[in-house]
Amino acid sequence: MRMIAKLALEDGTVFTGTGFGAQGEIDGEVVFNTSMTGYQEILTDPSYHGQIVTMTYPQIGNYGINDEDSESRRPWVRGFVVRELSGRVSNYRASGSLEDYLIQNQIIGLEGIDTRSLVRLTRQHGAMKGILSTTDLNDASLVAKAKASPGLVGRDLVREVMPRETTRWRQGLTEATSNGDGGGPHVVALDLGMKWNILRHLVEMGCAVTVMPGSTPAAAILDAKPDGIFISNGPGDPRPLVETTQTIQRLVRDAAESQGIPIFGICLGHQLLAQAFGARTFKLKFGHRGVNHPVRDERTGRIEITTQNHGFAVDPATLPPDVEPSHVNLNDHTNEGLRHKRLPVYSVQYHPEAAAGPHDSQALFAEFRALMK
Repeated sequence: MRMIAKLALEDGTVFTGTGFGAQGEIDGEVVFNTSMTGYQEILTDPSYHGQIVTMTYPQIGNYGINDEDSESRRPWVRGFVVRELSGRVSNYRASGSLEDYLIQNQIIGLEGIDTRSLVRLTRQHGAMKGILSTTDLNDASLVAKAKASPGLVGRDLVREVMPRETTRWRQGLTEATSNGDGGGPHVVALDLGMKWNILRHLVEMGCAVTVMPGSTPAAAILDAKPDGIFISNGPGDPRPLVETTQTIQRLVRDAAESQGIPIFGICLGHQLLAQAFGARTFKLKFGHRGVNHPVRDERTGRIEITTQNHGFAVDPATLPPDVEPSHVNLNDHTNEGLRHKRLPVYSVQYHPEAAAGPHDSQALFAEFRALMK
């Protein structure tokens, strides 16, 4: 039997619908994603930690859940909101339903609300703190809880999602390269909440990949003798990550400048690189989340349709003279990339590994491979 569930926002708005998945009550920042597909990848992207995700596409769940499309070891969203949960799963790859998956992983879902109204409200007033509950159905109580919830600003969420130990990435290795080298360059990937498809791309290019926690000191990273250093995506506000920013400063000095080791960052990795160069980051009104965001490469003028998931951005006016903005978002003209003018250091705000999404930007991985000696 279906249960009543409510989503309350800090501005006093309350949406009443039907709960699915797990029961209970959670808080989070309420955001929206404009993708038509890829909900499994969204659920398992660690960058969504701390957020209640609303899908703008009206029906979700029709192709179920499979064993291949996860982007991490578990779902990280706090809650999941859809207009309509598909009552039927129809895909040859499916191993179960979306609802069963949410139950297994203790994720609360909400369906049957006017998601267009929720998205319009978010676009007008910005992302807001919210409470999703199947237990407390008192509007005033829920709104009070939403106002008192911690939100994302100023919190270090990376420590809650990053791995605790250093590992060698094996997925995608052939039998001939199962020892982890394959004769290719060695990449150290700093995991701040990394999507697995990034690692799959690196392996497909013949790289041996060592995954290190995002808190790893610069000396330990350099002791691993990397040919390239990758800085991953991750959740939340980059500003509290002072130690990681300082580590990246040392890597730029000791690896890129002294040894010519290329450094490539994506999403949170882009923001932390910018901070390492002394630039400012700030919170966007409602963020960029979807698989259809147009970005212009300022060097070539080429337009890429990109996958995005971030609520913070870099202020390009605060970049130093030896670092240049490389990409711009054509929806709101915010910064989408940077490059050092002398050093092999570059980053993008969007996700060239896609999963789900278009493949327009995969050349960035090929460039990283070509820069490694």
